[in-house]
Amino acid sequence: MASFSFETMENLRSAGVRQFSIFLDDRVGALLRLIQVFEGENVRVLALSVVHAIDCAIVRLIFDDCDRAAKLLHINKFPSSETEVLVVEVPQGHGLMSICAALLTAEVNIDYAYPLLARPTGRAALAIHTDNIEAAQHVLKGRKFTLMTEDDLGPGPAR
Repeated sequence: MASFSFETMENLRSAGVRQFSIFLDDRVGALLRLIQVFEGENVRVLALSVVHAIDCAIVRLIFDDCDRAAKLLHINKFPSSETEVLVVEVPQGHGLMSICAALLTAEVNIDYAYPLLARPTGRAALAIHTDNIEAAQHVLKGRKFTLMTEDDLGPGPAR
């Protein structure tokens, strides 16, 4: 009898990347003080998003070394939280439209998205937070989009 391998939502390996959200007081120089924490520490900021509220800002960051970044944030007493996002390479041509269309077919909402500052593979990439990361991962992989993992973003001999 032939054996078949079925890919289910339960056995999918997550292609998520850890994103750190840091809460900063609305003070002059607060963002600079945050970024200085990583200077000289061999931790690169790969993606950055800043959302300003009335009396604070939420800074979302993706790093090339998440474990080291988490330690530095803790040591320097920056309140933060971690969440999982997908990092997808943007294909040439109608890249953004094709990503949005693929997620629409799975009825997955994009909560927010922002581009990576660095291009580890030489192509543009987008960090996406959705209301259903597993379904988003499944549909994007099914449509042959390239999803990056922390290993793809992290430091290595070739980087």
